Amino acid sequence: MATARDVLVVGVLCVSVFGIFSWKFSILGVKAAFQLAGRGLLLLAVAAWMASCILPKLKSFLSPASPASPAALESPVDEGNSRVNQEQARREQQHQHVVKSSAYHEAVLKPREEAVRRKKEEDFYRMTGQTWKLSQGFSLGGEGETEASPEEGDETPNQRAARKRKQLERPHPQAPAQKELPKEKRIIVLPDEPSENAEGVVRIALRCPSGRTVQRRFLKTCSSSVLSDWLHKSGYSPTIYGLYTSFPRRPLITHPDLTIEDVGIVMDTALNVGEHDFFTT
Repeated sequence: MATARDVLVVGVLCVSVFGIFSWKFSILGVKAAFQLAGRGLLLLAVAAWMASCILPKLKSFLSPASPASPAALESPVDEGNSRVNQEQARREQQHQHVVKSSAYHEAVLKPREEAVRRKKEEDFYRMTGQTWKLSQGFSLGGEGETEASPEEGDETPNQRAARKRKQLERPHPQAPAQKELPKEKRIIVLPDEPSENAEGVVRIALRCPSGRTVQRRFLKTCSSSVLSDWLHKSGYSPTIYGLYTSFPRRPLITHPDLTIEDVGIVMDTALNVGEHDFFTT
């Protein structure tokens, strides 16, 4: 149809141009020119009509069209049904895949994981020496079994365990508990401080961890235990703190049978107060 329209337009244009030239240059008369133009238009119209009617039939004859595919002939309703069927088929296929994967996991993967876990557990117990945890164990015998076999040599391990358990559960006579008397609180009393001019007097200074220094005079003949009492009275418990010499640093051993002179203090001395070195040998 478009080809016939194009032919008609081109023909009208040519006839118009021919009529204008004929009238301008007087090749033909005006009347003859119009007659010729009319005949030409009529001829073009017939040609266009024949082309529009004959050309499609000629094309179909020369190149027959291929049969339409079933998909092109489907109606919108059939197309919707096919989509629903495809979606349903896809869901069924996906469900089958899920069922197969679940069955594979239960039948293959899960037993394999359980075997690996059991193997690791056995290796761990063997490495730590707890192989007894791998056995099923034995049930302990009851009291009847213990009474049936009183001889220890004929007892089974279960009977022996039950007998020992029964002996432990049996109440034992206990001696009446003696009430502990409260310990009397020891009152620390230091000897009187001698004068500076007295014979055998030494001045001892304690350097405390807090930074303060305490000084006092003692006789060389006093027991060295008075130094521990003095330390306790100064606010430092002898169970935690001790007396140490300045240089070289060593603990000062105090004992009731040793005098101050016996422990090495023969002149004015400064001692350090520090915590006991429990981890030193």
